[in-house]
Amino acid sequence: MSKKTTKTSFFCKECGYESAKWLGQCPNCKSWNAFVEDESLESIASNSVIGSLDIGAKDIEALSLDDIEVLNEERLKTGIDEFDNLLGGGIVRGSITLMGGSPGIGKSTLLLQVAKVLGDKGIDVLYVSGEESLSQIKLRANRIGNFSKNVKFISETNLDVVLKSIIKTRPGFVVIDSIQTMAMNVDDKVPGSITQVRLCTQNIFRVCKEYNISAFIVGHITKEGTVAGPKLLEHIVDTVLYFEDDRASNLRILRCDKNRFGTSDALAVFEMTGSGLSEVVNPSKIFIDSRQNDATGVTTTCIVEAGRPILLEVQALVTKSNFGIPRRNINGGDINRLNLLIAILEKRMNIPLFQYDIYVNITGGFKIKDTSVDLAIIMAILSSYKDKKLGTDCIYCGEIGLSGEVRSIKNVNVRVKESIKLGYKRIFLPKISVDSLDDSIYKEYKDVEIKGVKDVVN
Repeated sequence: MSKKTTKTSFFCKECGYESAKWLGQCPNCKSWNAFVEDESLESIASNSVIGSLDIGAKDIEALSLDDIEVLNEERLKTGIDEFDNLLGGGIVRGSITLMGGSPGIGKSTLLLQVAKVLGDKGIDVLYVSGEESLSQIKLRANRIGNFSKNVKFISETNLDVVLKSIIKTRPGFVVIDSIQTMAMNVDDKVPGSITQVRLCTQNIFRVCKEYNISAFIVGHITKEGTVAGPKLLEHIVDTVLYFEDDRASNLRILRCDKNRFGTSDALAVFEMTGSGLSEVVNPSKIFIDSRQNDATGVTTTCIVEAGRPILLEVQALVTKSNFGIPRRNINGGDINRLNLLIAILEKRMNIPLFQYDIYVNITGGFKIKDTSVDLAIIMAILSSYKDKKLGTDCIYCGEIGLSGEVRSIKNVNVRVKESIKLGYKRIFLPKISVDSLDDSIYKEYKDVEIKGVKDVVN
């Protein structure tokens, strides 16, 4: 019997790049101080237990495109419409989904709800928890409702045992909560290491694909908001979902980052209640219902996420700075973009904002990347600076260029219709976008004022 040899290499925590020596900056993803020492891929290949599970080996025949049969994906409907739409119509049979999010945000709760619905439909479900005991799971499950006998639970961190249980019971749906607590028998590696996370995910993928089992893998996230461990983990799975963190609100935003069976630009909005996560059909109404009618520095904008219009409130506070360097802060947006917009106001409108602290808040817990909120942010800043109200029936959408011009935006018809549906009567858009509006909007909504804006000065 040959003796196992262990060689170590250095891996980038962010992207999984392997190097024979420690490097200050990853040459692949350019991250600094991201290298950690772990067992090399060569050592894993010679010592790992991959292949020890008896799932059957078979010959593989290469096929041309003409010989490949295209099959319609069989999907499991959960009955949670927001969740099903996020995945493109339901959970695809045999797919592997990675769900990330900070502790306590609702990952386990949502998957318990999904397990309950599937169990009620007669589908065998196996829920594997490496973080909670069976009694703890039962206490949480009792708040959701009564579970059928089709849903089985095990509390185990040894993935070898878990995989053998999956192969023996052949469930239709499996939850692994969480991947960082799982470990395989590879030279006593601790759970959560790069080697273990990758090895466990690869074996889960292999078994579930072999037996056409749908699986959800829960992953912890780093302070940057990505799944802890190498980015290679996201490349292995079929779908990646992230919960966006906003503890100040009961709302939970689940965003799809990758989907091999549907659109990767989608989101679902839920509300945390005493009995679990409740889907929010019309998030715009919730995000703008609490707006103050008589407040300065408050505007409303409309973003489009995955073709879905959502109205958000933008708040700004401009106050005299007591220190030499004014403070700038934005919640839910890009601080560099905010600094750029402030510089445009100072240059194009001669407003001495260098003497003021500026705070901007985009409500609802959204992390906005859409530059169409530029006009709303600038109007909120001006409203707070001049202490003048803008009115509660106004919508502002538009990207601001460096010369102060208001640039065109996409999905303008969708934004206008959503704004009108929620009672807004004055809509400010880029002039070039107003010219492209459908004529039917003007004919159907004659009492709505749609104004085109050329630049921030006019």
